[in-house]
Amino acid sequence: MSVPEPEVDCAIVGAGPAGAVLGLLLARQGLRVVLLEACSDFEREFRGDTLHPSVMEIMDEMGLAERILELPHTRIHRGIGETSHGEIPFYDFTRLKTRFPYVVMMPQSRFLEFVTGEAARFPGFELRMGAGVHELVEDAQGTIHGVRYQDGPAVREVRSRLTVGCDGRGSRLRRLARLGVVGKSPPIDVLWFRLPRHGSSEEKGFRSLIGSGYMLVLVDRGDYWQAGCVIRKGDFRRLREKGLTAFRESIAKMAPEFGGRLESLNDWSRISVLSVQSMRLSRWWRPGLLLIGDAAHVMSPIGGAGISLAIQDAVVTANEVAKPLGKRALEEAHLVSVQQRRLPAVLIVQSFQALVEKFLVSPALDERGRFLVPWLLRLPLVGALPTRLVGLGPWRVHAKA
Repeated sequence: MSVPEPEVDCAIVGAGPAGAVLGLLLARQGLRVVLLEACSDFEREFRGDTLHPSVMEIMDEMGLAERILELPHTRIHRGIGETSHGEIPFYDFTRLKTRFPYVVMMPQSRFLEFVTGEAARFPGFELRMGAGVHELVEDAQGTIHGVRYQDGPAVREVRSRLTVGCDGRGSRLRRLARLGVVGKSPPIDVLWFRLPRHGSSEEKGFRSLIGSGYMLVLVDRGDYWQAGCVIRKGDFRRLREKGLTAFRESIAKMAPEFGGRLESLNDWSRISVLSVQSMRLSRWWRPGLLLIGDAAHVMSPIGGAGISLAIQDAVVTANEVAKPLGKRALEEAHLVSVQQRRLPAVLIVQSFQALVEKFLVSPALDERGRFLVPWLLRLPLVGALPTRLVGLGPWRVHAKA
C-alpha cells in the first residue's frame, strides 16, 4: 500500500546532470518540483566529469558560470592524439567563439551538489535521495500521473502533471514505459582505472595514445590520471584469463612513461568496465511522461558528449513545458516538440561518433589496421568539425529562465 502525497507540477526521476538542471530551471519559474534519486549520495566512480563550452554557456546564461569556476577544477584546451608518427590535434577549443574555450574537468558529484543546492533555494524544489522508483502511476487510458518509489520500508507515491525520466543509460523508467529502442552497440568497451600523477611537469590535460593494436585515453583529474583503455567488446574476460600482470605489461607498452605507476593496479576491482552503447528511443514520450538525456539516447563516450546533450535536453524541456505546467495546460504536443527539437542534434552526434569508431577506433585496435582520420584532421576545415561538435554541439541551446 503506497503513501499518497500532494500533487506536484513535475516529478523528475534521476538526479544526474539532466535531472538536476531541469529541476533548477523549473523551480526558478515557481513550479513545484520533486527530484528523486535512487542513490543516497552523488559519489560515483568513473562517471562523466566534463563540462563542455556548451554547458558553461548555459550556466553563464543562468548566472552561475563564475561560481562554478570558483569550485576546484582543471581545464582542457586541446585534445591531442599521440601516434608513432607524431601528434594529431583532435580538438582545439581555443578556436571556438565562446567565453569558455575549454572543457572544465570537475567531479560530477561536486557539480550536482552545486546545482541541486542552487535549486534548494527555491521553495517549490525538493530533492529526495535514496528514492528508488519502481512503478509508474498509470490510468486505464495509459496516461502517466506520477511514480511510486521505495522509501525505506514504505512505498510512497508522487502524483505529478508531468513525470520526466533522467535516470541514465540503464533507465528503469525506459523499461517501465515500454518505449521502443533504435540502434546497436558499437563493438568496443572501455576499461577505466586510475594512475598516479607525478608533479606539475605533466601539463597535458588530455592525451590519446594510438597505435597498431591499441588505444589509451588519459584524462587529467588534477591529482591523478583517469585512464581509459579501449578494447573490443567482450575481450575483458580474455584479459582476465591472461592475468593482471599481463594487463599491466600491455599498458606499460602503450605508455612507457606510466610503467612505474602501474603497481597501483593490484586488483581487478580497481578496473571498471564500461560497455559502450549507442541507442535512442523511437519515441521519447507517453502522455504525462517524457524521457531525456541518457534515458532517451545512450551516447558513446567518444567526445564525451553525453553530459552536454543531456543538459541541452533539460534546457529545451524547461523552455517547452514550464509555462504550460504553470497554467495547467500541458499537452502531448509540448512533449512531442521536445523530441523534435532535440532528435536532430542526437542523430548528428551519434553519426559523428559512429564514423570515429569505424575509421579511427576500430582500425587502431587492429594490429594490421590503417586509418586515415588522424591525417585528415590536420586539414583546417576538417579539423574544425569535431571541435565544433564536441565543444558546442550542432547548434547552441539557450535557457529562457
